Amino acid sequence: MKNLLFLVLISACWAEPHPGNSSLEHERIIHIQENGPRLLVVAEQAKIFSHRGGNVTLPCKFYHEHTSAAGSGTHKIRVKWTKLTYDYLKEVDVFVAMGHHRKSYGGYQGRVSLRESSENDASLVITDIKLEDYGRYKCEVIEGLEDDTAVVTLNLEGVVFPYSPRLGRYNLNFHEARRACAEQDSVMASFDQLYDAWRSGLDWCNAGWLSDGSVQYPITKPREPCGGRNTVPGVRNYGFWDKDKSRYDVFCFTSNFNGRFYYLIHPTKLTYDEAVQACLKDGSQIAKVGQIFAAWKLLGYDRCDAGWLADGSVRYPISRPRKRCSPSEAAVRFVGFPDKKHKLYGVYCFRAYN
Repeated sequence: MKNLLFLVLISACWAEPHPGNSSLEHERIIHIQENGPRLLVVAEQAKIFSHRGGNVTLPCKFYHEHTSAAGSGTHKIRVKWTKLTYDYLKEVDVFVAMGHHRKSYGGYQGRVSLRESSENDASLVITDIKLEDYGRYKCEVIEGLEDDTAVVTLNLEGVVFPYSPRLGRYNLNFHEARRACAEQDSVMASFDQLYDAWRSGLDWCNAGWLSDGSVQYPITKPREPCGGRNTVPGVRNYGFWDKDKSRYDVFCFTSNFNGRFYYLIHPTKLTYDEAVQACLKDGSQIAKVGQIFAAWKLLGYDRCDAGWLADGSVRYPISRPRKRCSPSEAAVRFVGFPDKKHKLYGVYCFRAYN
């Protein structure tokens, strides 16, 4: 037992003279030696900004504490990228690399790779960014029994807009809300996206679903129908509701597009079906709600002519407020859901680029 204790003490610590006075041999500094240097994973930037259709690199590098070496050489390095969900309880696999083995998952297949600009570079390259790519990503590096992680947020330039269908206010459960956004060239907005939109001036009194399953709405100008005049401006939270039974509107998010959005010059006004055919004849498709919002917000599109959109609604985008055309504010003005067979309007078309 004494021999064992002696060996433990010898392997755990040693003594050296005090640096201030080497003659004082009775002064000792005790060093605790751990089993090798500690693995550290670092993201040089916590947030990265990009846009739909672009390419982006999510930074991640790994080191060993007290050394510049990328790895110890005794174990293979395993790099794993996952996407975090809103509650951090679930993760979506994105990419895994170990040695020469590489594997991407789901909608990321064929679009992700490691940058590997150096031995310790685990940065993730994402090409042809999609709206669904927005969110928080975790870079995990594993070497033997050691591992560490870093988190990077991918933000997309875009616009949040409220949406309700022809049926009217509060008619979508969570799943229907998700489909409604997808049909309008968008995805359900996250809380962070809605919060940023509120900070930019979005004011909307109707509560809508968000991607985390909560129901919220942004108020910049408190008033009686929206919580009262004396309430504090902010994003109001209704909490989490039954995704199948509860019904609200939805907040959607869209970004720029690879195509041309335009008002079709036509000699006459059109019914809805005539508008659809007119866009097709012009080599385009009738535009979606997400596309008119993206053109208005990101491209400054401005037109005072009301036109049909794919969901049967009639809207027009105003970037320069003026008399008879949204005199008080820049906005996508909503005319309504007119009778498709009898009401006559112009039409907005969208032509995708190859």
